[in-house]
Amino acid sequence: MDIRDTLRSILNILHLDLNKSLEYDRLTKKIMRKVITPTSNCIDVGCHKGEMLNHILKSAPNGKHFAFEPIPSLFKQLQYKYSKSAAILPYALSDKKGTTTFNYVKNAPAYSGINKRTYVVENPDIEEITVEMMRLDDCIPQDIPIHFIKIDVEGGEFGVLKGAERIINESKPIILFESGLGASDFYGTTAEDIFGFLTNEFSMNIFTLKTWLNQGKPLTKEEFMRYFTSNEEYYFLACPKNS
Repeated sequence: MDIRDTLRSILNILHLDLNKSLEYDRLTKKIMRKVITPTSNCIDVGCHKGEMLNHILKSAPNGKHFAFEPIPSLFKQLQYKYSKSAAILPYALSDKKGTTTFNYVKNAPAYSGINKRTYVVENPDIEEITVEMMRLDDCIPQDIPIHFIKIDVEGGEFGVLKGAERIINESKPIILFESGLGASDFYGTTAEDIFGFLTNEFSMNIFTLKTWLNQGKPLTKEEFMRYFTSNEEYYFLACPKNS
């Protein structure tokens, strides 16, 4: 863990949310502690350096876990550290299989993705690499129920969700995902696409992280659209309506 990761962990522990990203990290960990049991099976899409995977493993030591990271250097680090406790897979996920170019932002790896997006760093240093693209439904054995999914793919979340229709339909997992203008729109995704897919096709409710933790009401379509377009909130939780 480098000094930035250490500082981030300390700020999370102290509940010092210096920016939205730190707040979402803290809330995500809080949600995971509430919803993940020792035997939960979990998926981390966009595993990056493994911070959230580490918390998944602590919360569910007896579960079966799958982590996806297509950046070769990060994949190798994850494989070295976690291969005995999780399946570490080097795929970019979408709703189809094949190979794809992947935009690796070398000076801000967390912003890497299949498509380019709006970047908050000046002069992003982008290297186009070729990676294998898979559907989540084809990567997870059908006899393994999935209880929790985290998706952080810099705008490509709708493709990931469409490639996981079987898992969502059969397992009805809790899903944490990022979505909003500046990223999702570079994949042609609208707020209506996400909301309709989750609420109409799979009968799920969508919440902001704070609202779910405070046992508030799910978002209406209009509320989700407002958050999506304003980026006032861009990290959401989806769960079955009867849960």
